[in-house]
Amino acid sequence: MPYLDRQNRICGFLDIEENETCGKFLRRYFILDTQANHLLWYMDNPQNLAIGAGAVGSLQLTYISKVSIATPKQKPKTPFCFVINALSQRYFLQASDQKDLQDWVEALNRASKITVPKGGSVPPATEITKPPVVPQAQERKPQVAYKTEIVGGVVVHTPISINQDGEGSEVGTHPLLRRSQSYIPPSATKPPAGPAPLKSGFCVKQGNVRKSWKRRYFVLDEFSISYYKCEQDKEPLRSILLKDVCKTHECLVKSGDLLMRDNLFEIITSSRTFYIQADSPEEMHSWIRAITSAVQALKTRPREMSFMRSTSAARPGGSSGPSQARPLAEERRASCRAPSTSSWQPWTPVPRAEGQ
Repeated sequence: MPYLDRQNRICGFLDIEENETCGKFLRRYFILDTQANHLLWYMDNPQNLAIGAGAVGSLQLTYISKVSIATPKQKPKTPFCFVINALSQRYFLQASDQKDLQDWVEALNRASKITVPKGGSVPPATEITKPPVVPQAQERKPQVAYKTEIVGGVVVHTPISINQDGEGSEVGTHPLLRRSQSYIPPSATKPPAGPAPLKSGFCVKQGNVRKSWKRRYFVLDEFSISYYKCEQDKEPLRSILLKDVCKTHECLVKSGDLLMRDNLFEIITSSRTFYIQADSPEEMHSWIRAITSAVQALKTRPREMSFMRSTSAARPGGSSGPSQARPLAEERRASCRAPSTSSWQPWTPVPRAEGQ
């Protein structure tokens, strides 16, 4: 779902078609910056990217002529798809649901409307085509080595450095490049192992030692919440048992690095507090409700099982009562007869004396 960040910009994740008519969609983080007059998209939320990592694509809002929902003829097998018409090019994007689709279409149409100033003075063309404002933090690029790749016709610079949370030192492709949302159900990519998942999806988690933020795939089931490096992994990086969870709520008291994190919630356990960032406020509240409900269900389950055992044992007309009582009674009768039968001797006649 799109939401407003601290700079009052509309942000959120969408899938964008790599090239027109290719049918391959890639997950990107979009920022609708009306002040800079641009629609920008990044590999991930800029808060989670390295310092100096810029947008992988941009579109000037004044070039947009129309934003509309894609027809079944244009994209027959792509649900919740809309198209941005800009000059002679079309951009096809895919939302997560119907509400997400409507919100983005309305926001883009509203931002691309041409407004005439009240004074009647039209700003010069140089101001209209002004490039997006780059923050000073992004201008100072660190002196590090980069690995250059071409992904979908876009040049991607990947910094070659040690993984900050200690999970690996080699440079890998970004998780969002590996995951192209084509609405494949999780059961098709990951074989079910254990309880059925109650909720799953990507979130950003803070590391325990180096305090770095990494995007992870979370899966909540009846007994634990686990996170994986990517959606296709079979073994989790860690599992948090729900019986150890004390509380799950939105993180309102922030300090340090947490101050710049939107949609942040925390899972408090007996040994550690996990800070997790969702993609939108709706996703954050959805995770909080799901985890809280699962913890409550786990706490009430032992009481229900003990109650069912006590009622089944005390039920007079149960089917197992007579069958169990009959062997018990026969065993008691056998034990009572045991002393008399074991001491029984056959009767032997006493011979009579000859003199009588």
